[in-house]
Amino acid sequence: MTEEKILDKKITIMLVDDDRFLLDMYSIKFKSSGFDIETISGSADALTKLRAGAKPDVILLDIIMPNMDGLELLKTIRDEKLAETSVVIMLTNQPDEMEKAQALGADGYIVKAVNIPSEVVNKVIEIYKSKKAK
Repeated sequence: MTEEKILDKKITIMLVDDDRFLLDMYSIKFKSSGFDIETISGSADALTKLRAGAKPDVILLDIIMPNMDGLELLKTIRDEKLAETSVVIMLTNQPDEMEKAQALGADGYIVKAVNIPSEVVNKVIEIYKSKKAK
């Protein structure tokens, strides 16, 4: 089932992760599910795009990345009020960081290791719909 049948509009996703394999895998899965997705391989590049005015519907952040981790990026996004209408979801293998991410303003948290890509897509839709319904 594609996201067009679930959501009112085609949503755009910015996926930030330093693992090229995961970026490619999730890009294929989200595109095949009808999403527009941009993959970015680090926090600095993501910040550059967001500061330039990018406003994706969903931002998916890994936590473990070089230079600036996903939690620091999340804090910067919230502190600088970047992409304020975006739903920010942590997509990571760090389940012990969930409370910290929520305290920094994450809208959702998905653990990669326990969810196959199609489940990740479904969870993103679920989190997006619940945040936009408020």
